[in-house]
Amino acid sequence: MRRNTWLVVTLAALPCLAPAQGLPPGTTVGSAALSGLTEFDTDLDRGGSFRWAGVIASGSLLRQVTPQFAAGVTFQYDYQSWTFDQPAAFGGVAPWGDVMQPRVGLTFVYAPTSDWRFVVSPSVAWAYESGASTGDALEYGGVVIASRVFSPRLTLGLGAAIYRQIDETKVFPFLAIDWKIDDRWRLSNPFPAGPVGGAGLELTYAFAEGWETGFGGAYRSYQFRLDRDGPVPGGIGENRSLPLFVRLSRNIGKDAQVDLHVAALVNGRLKVKNQDGQDLASDDYATAPALGLTVRYRF
Repeated sequence: MRRNTWLVVTLAALPCLAPAQGLPPGTTVGSAALSGLTEFDTDLDRGGSFRWAGVIASGSLLRQVTPQFAAGVTFQYDYQSWTFDQPAAFGGVAPWGDVMQPRVGLTFVYAPTSDWRFVVSPSVAWAYESGASTGDALEYGGVVIASRVFSPRLTLGLGAAIYRQIDETKVFPFLAIDWKIDDRWRLSNPFPAGPVGGAGLELTYAFAEGWETGFGGAYRSYQFRLDRDGPVPGGIGENRSLPLFVRLSRNIGKDAQVDLHVAALVNGRLKVKNQDGQDLASDDYATAPALGLTVRYRF
């Protein structure tokens, strides 16, 4: 069973290297996942600290329409609860608290030949702190991927995630890869590309029947609209980092899987902007330890 998640973005919501050939036309496959995650107490460079914990629930359906074309829909709800302790760069006051991001997307996969696959996955979301105006929290964009099957063991391609976040447009190019080096080792993308970054890279090792471990990393950056009655009314919060992680996975039967991630978020930065997108305050943070646990089921 393949895995396509990390502790920030869950579930194989975008089958970036999945074939649009191989399933009989009319077949529908789906998946659902629930992730719990936490970033432990982390020091801010200018004084103070923070931590957060959250949960991500997601699901997807993909239908093989013709031998060459498949289409699907994805749903995701991301919740984070932040706690700050005297953050000096933000005036000693917590810049935000509870952050939500519901998202819905579509996926279209076209395989004109047995070698080539093209994926387009548009989506729309609302990223906001509790108490913010959701009308000012809209994000939209999509992921495009072109990949080629070079052999039964190697698929390579190029992709880009292009998203209009709250006050700016971001583009994350990435390498789409699925390389089965041998019967135990594989190099691939650990999770879907999306509005917070590219797909990243992960090297995995199947060390026993039903067990797999991996390590990898990526770049992540996301924004959200702030509370209308908060320290910066209607402003914009931002968090970015480079997550490096180790994963341990266990298959449960043919259709279920449990993933445990241990991560270090490096080169992290928190930022607050006003409602017009002008920078007000920011601070870097120390390497942040984090844990994530995902339970996934496919049907």
